[in-house]
Amino acid sequence: MIELENQTNLNINLDLCEKILEKLTHKDIEVIICENEYIQALNKEHRGKDSATDVLSFPLEFDFDNMPLGSIIISINFVEEKAKLYKHSNDDEFTLLFIHGLLHLLGFDHEIDEGEHRLKEEELIKEFSLPDSLIIRNQ
Repeated sequence: MIELENQTNLNINLDLCEKILEKLTHKDIEVIICENEYIQALNKEHRGKDSATDVLSFPLEFDFDNMPLGSIIISINFVEEKAKLYKHSNDDEFTLLFIHGLLHLLGFDHEIDEGEHRLKEEELIKEFSLPDSLIIRNQ
């Protein structure tokens, strides 16, 4: 189950996100949709980077069956900017960032892996019939 905190007016396909979550894990997660100012403060506090970013993932340190997997924070500003750039919907862009963040919670890390994170993203984009335009940044 997704516990959603939407601090914006962005409408998302929560049912699709739930299906993606159920495909990958039985654990619950928290998703926060925010403005750049909020995500920038988190990025500075937790990663030492004083800039906004598209998505942050915070896995919980303890892995008990009844504990959530962690939290995903997504910037509406990046959603709108990238959707316009790649000519797809805000909802499609949000879903890509959701997938990206969820894979981080599950231990994928594109900064150090051999492309497994990107391949899994591409697999999920295709499986859930998301636009091919979402794959562009993976290539």
